[in-house]
Amino acid sequence: MNYTVLVVVLLYEILSVVGIGLYLARVSKKEKDSFLLSNRDLPTAIVGVTLALTVLGSAHVFGMMEMAWNIGMASMWFSFAHVALICVICLATGRWVRRLQISTVPELIELLLGKRLRIAVGCVMAGSIFGLLSMETQTIGIAFSAMTGWSIHQGMVLGAVLGILYVIIAGMKEIGWVNLVNTIVMYLGVIVAAIYLTFALPGEGWKEVSDYHTLTQGQEFMVNIMGNPSIWFTFAIANMIAVPFAQGISQMALQTAMSAKSEKVVKKTLWIAAPINGMFGVFAVLVGLAAKSIPEFAAYGPKMGGPMLLVTLLPEWLVAWLLASFLGALLSTFAMNAMAPATIFVKDIYGRLYEPHLSEERTTKLARIMIVILGIISVAVAFTLPQIINGVTWLFGWLVPVFWVVIYALFWKRSTKAAGITLGVTWVINLLWSFSALPKVLHLQFLQNAVVTFIMAIVLGTALHYFMEGKPGFFRMEKEMQEHERQKLDEQTA
Repeated sequence: MNYTVLVVVLLYEILSVVGIGLYLARVSKKEKDSFLLSNRDLPTAIVGVTLALTVLGSAHVFGMMEMAWNIGMASMWFSFAHVALICVICLATGRWVRRLQISTVPELIELLLGKRLRIAVGCVMAGSIFGLLSMETQTIGIAFSAMTGWSIHQGMVLGAVLGILYVIIAGMKEIGWVNLVNTIVMYLGVIVAAIYLTFALPGEGWKEVSDYHTLTQGQEFMVNIMGNPSIWFTFAIANMIAVPFAQGISQMALQTAMSAKSEKVVKKTLWIAAPINGMFGVFAVLVGLAAKSIPEFAAYGPKMGGPMLLVTLLPEWLVAWLLASFLGALLSTFAMNAMAPATIFVKDIYGRLYEPHLSEERTTKLARIMIVILGIISVAVAFTLPQIINGVTWLFGWLVPVFWVVIYALFWKRSTKAAGITLGVTWVINLLWSFSALPKVLHLQFLQNAVVTFIMAIVLGTALHYFMEGKPGFFRMEKEMQEHERQKLDEQTA
């Protein structure tokens, strides 16, 4: 076990997370939604880095090393899909929720489509985000195992403790400011590691990596960002559909926008969040390609080959630096994946059904309790080591139809019946696609869940909204009527 790396990483994480958290808890104003939404006062830089790290989780840090093993540079389409997601949030959904002073996505659903759908979407969205939380917990365990020698299960427990600390002390404001520190540390570490690897790789370095894939293996598609037609259709297009339209309406991604100072701040953060998130994928993919080309690391297989290359070729101090920075990204995603369902539970389930007059003190207490409970359960689920990529595509399938019913309700027609049927049918199809022989019967096994629910939501949703009666889309109404509808919801939930 590498105790030096472990001690350095733990010291960095504890000092940064706990130190910043305690300071912010002492100086921050305790106003409405101060814990969950940081008093809606986060500035551009904090919103930008938090949005970037929130969606830069397990699939980016180690998942893209594993993807590159099989499909090469085309793995970058996963990163491009997340840049597209950030564009959707900063130019569309994030601006809308901030303009309407929304606290949760299910609250937006009630404003547009009524209370019953709010509860249904709240339960489904919280469960989906919790599934992602368990995936992050597993990857944190893998990170600790690869770089310190700990078992994956020990790493999961420690990671969950650090992830809870990342959010529980000062809430959304803590996540934002710790993210700013971690982003700086992470990118400095990645730049130094990339330079070091250029000289540490055996033989002719990156040229030899390229020659291995193109000449030795005869797989020129591995160093082509477009891949081949099969990869383009089953991976690139699938991710460009699944990621923006699932995460673009997720509470996990939008809670940062809800916490911004203004709608203008959300729009400006595009120029911070997109580059920070997008550029990281280049490093991960190159590490994966290099690991496969070197027999010593190829022997570890796609999951551990990349991490073992970093541990072996980089000096100990740089391994510690990289692990600390990678963990910062993973812990940020863990924190938001715990914060989002906790917010939904407090605001949309418990608060909406049982205690509508929640004080800020009571809200904060309930949210902290839920964050701890979710963190503990996520470890228990992660101990079963579910498949990360398959799990993510299934979880995304639940959220895609929510995106489209919101689009219809904002810009076309608000029909609770049409939206309810669309959601219900697509959710059933999502279950059947994973737990029945339906894909095989239809000879469509290559289609991911999110792509199927994307098609179903558009086709079925468009038909139902066309034929069923409903009110005009929310943004089609006069501003006075929009304010009246918003005030009516406030009165119902106050």
